[in-house]
Amino acid sequence: MASLKAPAAAADHDTMSTASPAASVDRLDGEALIELARSNESGRLVPRDTTVGLAALFGLVAIGLLLVPSQRPLSIEALAVAVPCYALAARVHFEFASYFAIPTQGIFVAMWFLLPPPMLPLAVCSGLLLAALPDLARRRAPLDRLALTVLSAWHAVGPALVFSLAGAHAPRWGDVPLYTGALVAQLGFDLAAEHLVTRSVVHVRLVDQLRGCAPSVAVDLMLAPLGLLVAFPASRQPWALALLLPVLLLFSTFSKERQQRIDNALELSSAYRGTAMLLGDVIEADDAYTGSHSRDVLGLVLGVADRLGLEPKERQRAEFAALLHDVGKVKIPPEIINKPGPLDEAERALMDTHTIVGEEMLHTIGGVLGDVGRVVRSCHERWDGGGYPDGLAGEAIPLPARIVCACDAWSAMTSDRPYRAARPLPEALDELRRSSGTHFDPQVVDALLAVLGA
Repeated sequence: MASLKAPAAAADHDTMSTASPAASVDRLDGEALIELARSNESGRLVPRDTTVGLAALFGLVAIGLLLVPSQRPLSIEALAVAVPCYALAARVHFEFASYFAIPTQGIFVAMWFLLPPPMLPLAVCSGLLLAALPDLARRRAPLDRLALTVLSAWHAVGPALVFSLAGAHAPRWGDVPLYTGALVAQLGFDLAAEHLVTRSVVHVRLVDQLRGCAPSVAVDLMLAPLGLLVAFPASRQPWALALLLPVLLLFSTFSKERQQRIDNALELSSAYRGTAMLLGDVIEADDAYTGSHSRDVLGLVLGVADRLGLEPKERQRAEFAALLHDVGKVKIPPEIINKPGPLDEAERALMDTHTIVGEEMLHTIGGVLGDVGRVVRSCHERWDGGGYPDGLAGEAIPLPARIVCACDAWSAMTSDRPYRAARPLPEALDELRRSSGTHFDPQVVDALLAVLGA
């Protein structure tokens, strides 16, 4: 099924990984989650108490289930076929943002009818441990991740309980409601174990967790009927499980292609971010105040964006606009930029063109930064329509531009400029509040004040 790989814990058909307790997945976009996931794959468990405790509890439950009598005797042949097949399926990871899908569901459903129901958790756990051995042997994963591997077998407890209570029978189409109940129990145990570990590591809402694992659950729901079809011949001849191997081969091929696409996307995103930082360095080389000012604005913008719950793409636009909102100033004469006094009318008119120049520069680069150019153009618009260059008002101004506008103004008020000293913080706060609803978007001001702790 699904496995949460970053930055919380994964509770399903493969190993889980964790990040620092201070991490939060609430506002990370897909690229950030994947990058954080990959950086944490070889890390050690945090915290160990929860993972070891839940793993020990699983062991007690799995052993306790063996005491439950079953109508189906244990077949060594079925066990010898099912566990390696499950391990092969668990080696295939289909990568999503914060989860990866593992095509074990077909094998697992067939195992419902091959093994005594009380044996399912231990058989699944054995398959997962077998799948983890190559990584452990190559030291690609620390030994203490075995606890997470054991935790990933909790999903098998649900069907084991359902079939232990209902009795072990050969696969029958008339029992589809029973099989649906077993699948629901599987998902319930899986989600519960995953959420317990996740909440001990990072702050994540249950609804966000459900949304994140939805693609992986969809893969399980598609594979479950296929596993039931194979269960009919496999219940008589366990080697019929090999019928599912071509499906695993397809998943393996698709997963490698998808991983390559994700790698390319991450490289492209890194290139865009690197370009933005390079342009920021150019700005700083031309004007030290403007460069350091842009970095100060960046921190405020990201804080406000998170407060307002911006979607990942909008948050990225705000991030790049914070870095590049003054990029057009590289074409403004230095004597105007650094003039130790008020600008005259002609100088002000020239200065006000820097947002248009910035948009043109970014449009030339194109791609993501070309899209950010529209935000840069609007970073000096006012909520009441009195800004420049287009006189936009209210929500006609892109939200990332409204955020940059307020954060830019705050940084400017509280920084020394060539023509004036920084304003005292109480005075700057009063000005920020007075300008809410006129110069600035009121909701942006409220969020900025919260970020500032005012």
